[in-house]
Amino acid sequence: MSVIVVGAGPTGLMLAGDLAEAGIEVKILEKRAEESNLTRAFALHARTLELFDMRGIADEIVEQGFQVPEVRPVLGTRELVLDLRHPESRFPYVLTVQQARTEALLQRRAERLGVPILRGAEVTGLDQDEGGVTLTVRTAEGEHTERASYAVGADGAHSAVRARLGVGFSGHSYDTHIILADVRLEQDLPRAVNPFMGADGVALLPPYGDGWFRATVWDRTRQDVPIDRPVGLEELNDSLGRITDGQLTVAETRWSTRFLSERRQADRYRVGRVLLAGDAAHVHSPMGAMGMNTGIQDAANLAWKLVALEQGWAPSWLLDTYESERHPVGRSTLRLTDAILRIAVAPAPIRAIRPFVAPRMLRIRKVSEGVRRLLSGIGVHYDRPEPVEDTVSVGQRVDDLSLVSAGAPTRLYELVDPARFTLIDTTADGRAAKAAEPWADRIQALHVRGELPEGADVLLMRPDGYVAWSGERPSAAQTRTALSEWTGTP
Repeated sequence: MSVIVVGAGPTGLMLAGDLAEAGIEVKILEKRAEESNLTRAFALHARTLELFDMRGIADEIVEQGFQVPEVRPVLGTRELVLDLRHPESRFPYVLTVQQARTEALLQRRAERLGVPILRGAEVTGLDQDEGGVTLTVRTAEGEHTERASYAVGADGAHSAVRARLGVGFSGHSYDTHIILADVRLEQDLPRAVNPFMGADGVALLPPYGDGWFRATVWDRTRQDVPIDRPVGLEELNDSLGRITDGQLTVAETRWSTRFLSERRQADRYRVGRVLLAGDAAHVHSPMGAMGMNTGIQDAANLAWKLVALEQGWAPSWLLDTYESERHPVGRSTLRLTDAILRIAVAPAPIRAIRPFVAPRMLRIRKVSEGVRRLLSGIGVHYDRPEPVEDTVSVGQRVDDLSLVSAGAPTRLYELVDPARFTLIDTTADGRAAKAAEPWADRIQALHVRGELPEGADVLLMRPDGYVAWSGERPSAAQTRTALSEWTGTP
C-alpha cells in the first residue's frame, strides 16, 4: 500500500512521518515551490505536545518555545485568569512557538524517515477506483500523474483535493479582516496569553519569551481595509490603542499580515479512498489557537488506521471512524472559537455586562475546567464503536501513567508505539500480556506495575493514546475477544 499526502504543513508532515515510521510508502505533494516562512499559528497545546512526546520529539520543540501557564483576559478595567496548569499532563501550559519551528521539526522527522517532498506540485485532477487514487499534478516541467492506494488532502482552507472531491465546505466568512503581527511593546505584560477586549474589538497578545509578542488584532472599525494592504506600525498602534484603552504601544514589528477569517467545515472527511485533514477539513477563528493543534490531532487519529489497513488487520469499520470521531471534534472546535470571538466582539449591550458576567462564569469550576480541557485538547474523547465491548473509560484519553517496567520506573508515553496498540497489564501473573502474544505484530504487551483507571488492572490503549478496552482481572478468553474486536485475527 502507498499513500500520497497533499500538503506539507504541520498536518501533512505529521501524518507522513507516522506512516513512514510504520513502513508505509508515502509521498508529500506541496503546491508551494519554496518552504514557507508564514507563521500564522503560534501555540502548541498540551495534547499536541503529548502526541509529540509519544514520538520522542516533544522535548526538542519545548526547548524552542516559551511556556505560558495561564490566560489573562482584560475586559476594560477587569482582569480575569484562566489557569492552564493542567494537573493531568506533563505539559501544564500552552507552548508559544512559531509555526515555522513546528513545521521544521516535523519536516526533519519526515525526511529522516525517508519521506520525499515534491514541491511546486499542484493537484489539478483526481480520480479514484477500487484499487487506488490517481492524481494529476502540474509542476514546472509539465503535467504528470501520481498513483497511490490512498490520498489525504491536507492542503489548507482552499484545498484542491476537497474541491475535486466535490465536498461542501459549510460555514461563512467573518466580516472583519484579522491582523497578525509579531511585535515588541513599550510596556511589559504578564507571562500569559493576554486578550484585551474593548469596544472596537479584541487583541490577543501571547509572549514568545524573548521580548516579542504575537499580536492577533480584530478591529471592527477597519473591516473595509483591503486584505492585500500592508500592515503599518501606525495602523497597529491605532487599533491597539483603541482596543486596550491606551494601555499598549507597539515599538517595533518584524512580521505582519492581514487575512480574512472563516468558520467552515467539510461536510465529509472521507470519500472512498480520499480523506481530508487539517485546514482542508476545518477552518475557524484564531481565537484559542486551536487550528494547527486540531489538524495535528487529525493526523494522529488517521495514521494508525491507514497502517492497520496496510498491514491487513483493520476491522471493516475502522477507517470510517476517522470521520465519525474527528468530524465532531472539528465541529466543537468551530463552536468554541466562534463563541470566544463573539464574546470578544460582542455588541454594546453584551459588552456592558461582560465585565460582571465573565468573572462569575470562570469562578464556576465546571465552566473553567471545561474550557481549559477543550482548549488544550485533553478533554477530547471518542464514542465507543458499536462492534466493540463497552468497558470502563472506552474512548477516554490515557494519562502518561507512571509505571515500573523490568524493575525500573518509566512513563507510559516513553514506551508506546504510535503504530501499534499498547496492552498494559498490571496483574500479578501477567495473564493478559501472555494472551496477547499472538498479536505481537500489532499489539505491544507490557507487564508492568502501576495504577490504571479505577475499575481496571488491564488496559488496551489505541495507538493515538485513547482507551480501546479495559478489564478487572479479565480471563485470557476475555482478553483475546477484546483484541480480536479491535485488531482482527492474530
